[in-house]
Amino acid sequence: MSDRSIKQASSRIPCPTFDVAAFTRPKPLSEAKVALVTSASLHHEDDDDFAVVDAGYRVLHRNRRDIVVGHWSPNFDASGVSADLNVVFPIDRLEEMASEGAIGSVSDVHLAFAGNQFDLAAIRVDGGPAGAKHLIDHEVDMVLLTPV
Repeated sequence: MSDRSIKQASSRIPCPTFDVAAFTRPKPLSEAKVALVTSASLHHEDDDDFAVVDAGYRVLHRNRRDIVVGHWSPNFDASGVSADLNVVFPIDRLEEMASEGAIGSVSDVHLAFAGNQFDLAAIRVDGGPAGAKHLIDHEVDMVLLTPV
C-alpha cells in the first residue's frame, strides 16, 4: 500500500468532534518555557547508568554538557551522539530558538528515559507521571520529545 493510497483512504474517515476538550490551550511558543524529553538513555557522567528494567528518568541540567549515553543494548549505535549531542538532545538548537525569540525560554532541567524497555507500563504509570510532575514543579510549559 503506497503513501498516496493511505492518504486518500484516510481523508474519507470522519473526524469526531468533542464537546469538551481533553487539554488546555498552551501558551504561545514565544512565551513558553520548553524542556527536552528524550528516550536516548542519557545521563550526566556522575549519575547512575540505566539498568535493564529502569522505568525512571535522569535529570539533565541545562548548563552541563557532560552527558553520556547509558544505553545498555549492544544494538544501539552511539557514534552519532558522540559526534554531536544535538542529534538526540538538541539543547543548542533550543538555546538558539530562545535567543531568537521563537520560544520564551529554555528550562534549566530536562529529562531522559531509557527507551529500550520491554514493559512500558512502568514508565506510563510511574516514571512518566513522576517526570511530568518534576517538569511541572520547574514551571515547564512545553516539551520537545526526541524519541530514539
